[in-house]
Amino acid sequence: MSSLNDYDWKKDLDHYRKCLSYLEGDAPIQVLCMPKVIENKLMKNGFTRVYDLRFERLKEIKGLGEKRIDLIMSLARHFVSS
Repeated sequence: MSSLNDYDWKKDLDHYRKCLSYLEGDAPIQVLCMPKVIENKLMKNGFTRVYDLRFERLKEIKGLGEKRIDLIMSLARHFVSS
């Protein structure tokens, strides 16, 4: 068994962190424990996974105000680090 040098070890650790981040993002939006009103609006508009919240434009969804959008984005950012 060969030992990893410092560079390879850091590279492998970085890859592991990225993989975990992608897996966390694939979680259903229900893990964010948002109020049902918000969760239902998101799901009706096709937002079913946490990573959907990172890439979609929430302002286009009717009925979501600025405070709700801020709540959604802060929960998503907290759950999945960029």
